[in-house]
Amino acid sequence: MATLCFQSPSKPISYFQPKSKPSPPLFAKVSLFRCRASVQTLIAVEPEPVFTSVKTFAPATVANLGPGFDFLGCAVDGLGDHVTLRVDPSVRAGEILISEITGTTTKLSTNPLRNCAGIAAIATMKMLGIRSVGLSLDLHKGLPLGSGLGSSAASAAAAAVAVNEIFGRKLGREELVLAGLESEAKVSGYHADNIAPAIMGGFVLIRNYEPLDLKPLRFPADKDLFFVLVSPEFEAPTKKMRAALPTEIPMVHHVWNSSQAAALVAAVLEGDAVMLGKALSSDKVVEPTRAPLIPGMEAVKKAALEAGAFGCTISGAGPTAVAVIDAAEKGEMIGEKMVEAFLKVGHLKSVASVKKLDKIGARLVNSISR
Repeated sequence: MATLCFQSPSKPISYFQPKSKPSPPLFAKVSLFRCRASVQTLIAVEPEPVFTSVKTFAPATVANLGPGFDFLGCAVDGLGDHVTLRVDPSVRAGEILISEITGTTTKLSTNPLRNCAGIAAIATMKMLGIRSVGLSLDLHKGLPLGSGLGSSAASAAAAAVAVNEIFGRKLGREELVLAGLESEAKVSGYHADNIAPAIMGGFVLIRNYEPLDLKPLRFPADKDLFFVLVSPEFEAPTKKMRAALPTEIPMVHHVWNSSQAAALVAAVLEGDAVMLGKALSSDKVVEPTRAPLIPGMEAVKKAALEAGAFGCTISGAGPTAVAVIDAAEKGEMIGEKMVEAFLKVGHLKSVASVKKLDKIGARLVNSISR
């Protein structure tokens, strides 16, 4: 759990010159920890359940998008996790039981305090002030662990939305993101670039964390954008990949990344897939540190660009590589070249898929009324 604050509350990034060199370049000192407050009860009167059972889905996400480390992310269509939640008289009032975990992994704990879905569900129950009803939860994992596709966030998002739906949708999406952040903080760090798009859909900019300030970015409906996702048989735990990041960066890289992140936001709003790809490929801070830890990643990026991708980078903490293009057929060909590069250079088997932007986010799939 991240509990340390920025060194200076008013200046989360401070600039300085190391004393060891007479005329060094400026550096930006970066803190990866954030202050946060725990969730509070937001509903004055405890709501009653409107359903006996609900099933929800939350999509996979691509965090960072190259230069947008910890403040940009998007949801992708078709991949994700499901949660089935039931009112259960056999569970003590105000508590939740995780009864079953199925899908891509069964290694996860069924202790709600040690499970992404459980933590988010408990946080949502606390926001709603649930004290009189017990719940049981089934989690179906559609995403593998440590894939770089927001596996923990998908579980947390599906669970938070399920609790909110079963009690009549009393909370807004930003409040559900806060509940999901409780889970992310304990699993991979207090960052919202997965959980926000998992709940809200589309592209999301995290403008501030304290207080949380989220800005949905609307990609034009009349423009085409496809993500080529290539996932190798290699696990890259988020905590490990975050630990590899530099604590200081050259000022010139800070300026460069800031300009590329701004260009990426502009590209999203204008529906410019080519500019989006160029900006996504231009990270000089995080990707250069993480790419060498993923066998073959640099060759995979080169293969994607040579095959015609507009851009390519690491999805989240990796190891999935993500490329962008404006046509599904082109995406399939690019994916084949990326798979070949992972095998030839990284000696890793991988699977490619071409997906569109998920503009909806976590949602109710079906329900049973009381």
